[in-house]
Amino acid sequence: MIPFQHLDIAVIGDEELVNALRLAGISKYHTIKGDHDVREDVRKALAELLTEPDAGIVIILEDYTEYVEDLVTKVKQGKGTTPVIVGVPSKFGTKYPDIKKYYRALIRESIGFEVEI
Repeated sequence: MIPFQHLDIAVIGDEELVNALRLAGISKYHTIKGDHDVREDVRKALAELLTEPDAGIVIILEDYTEYVEDLVTKVKQGKGTTPVIVGVPSKFGTKYPDIKKYYRALIRESIGFEVEI
């Protein structure tokens, strides 16, 4: 029998997203503030979370995913199954025309089979 391993959910986002998910119980987070060097701050935050063995899911604001596409690609090409990196829309909406299709594809890619959402 494989022992159960507790994995955490982490978030990288603006103050609104981080505060909302902290209220939901997420304790690993990186708040990206201001516009000074968002790209570098997001890259540092994700790189740090990728080194943590107990980070199972990383929720990242969709607006920030363009800054870390290379890191996300490396994670997806790796042999491990974690962390799963999930982009979530901002309060201004999503860049995907069919968000259900996007999440279905992400789930299929992450766990290997379809889940009806």
